[in-house]
Amino acid sequence: MEDKSILIVISGFSGAGKGTLVKRLISDYDNYALSVSMTTRAPRPGEVEGKDYFYVTKEAFEERIRDNGLIEYAQYVGNYYGTPRDYVEEQLAKGRDVILEIEIQGALKIREQYKDALLLFVMPPSAAELKNRLLKRATETEEAIRNRLRRAAEESEGIDEYEYIVINDDLDACVRELHSLIRAAHYAAKRNEGFISRIKSELETYR
Repeated sequence: MEDKSILIVISGFSGAGKGTLVKRLISDYDNYALSVSMTTRAPRPGEVEGKDYFYVTKEAFEERIRDNGLIEYAQYVGNYYGTPRDYVEEQLAKGRDVILEIEIQGALKIREQYKDALLLFVMPPSAAELKNRLLKRATETEEAIRNRLRRAAEESEGIDEYEYIVINDDLDACVRELHSLIRAAHYAAKRNEGFISRIKSELETYR
């Protein structure tokens, strides 16, 4: 069976811990490539240009949109976020599973272009825990946190569009669950139509 690479979209509420999960997947397992997103928001303390995000101006981002250099883009809490096209397609061609850490708007745009993309949604064990995690960051104002919780309530309406949800309660367990789901997705019938077609053709000789 041909083991094709998969484009993996990991989304989740702000504060659900998806960024930490993605970093652990990349460090714990070999075959993942992380697509670095582009954004117009300012870097948070400790974030590194080209590793966490490509930080650009609004004007530069909009130029990339006009040049069709993004697979998807969306606005979230007043800033642009987008996925550069060239890196993603290069890594898929090399046979690596590419992880995109993006919001729901972008995830649905990805599915329109890549029908075999795997959509995973990271959730906290409860809404109260989500609020607690946002408060523990201590990097944003109360108003910004309220905006993120309001946005989470809106995003919850789109979770049904995802193939799987993962509850981020225990970090180590959640990383293993994510990896297992991705490995299982490689064997989904819809991602192996060529192999299935070949076996069907071979079996015709026994009719």
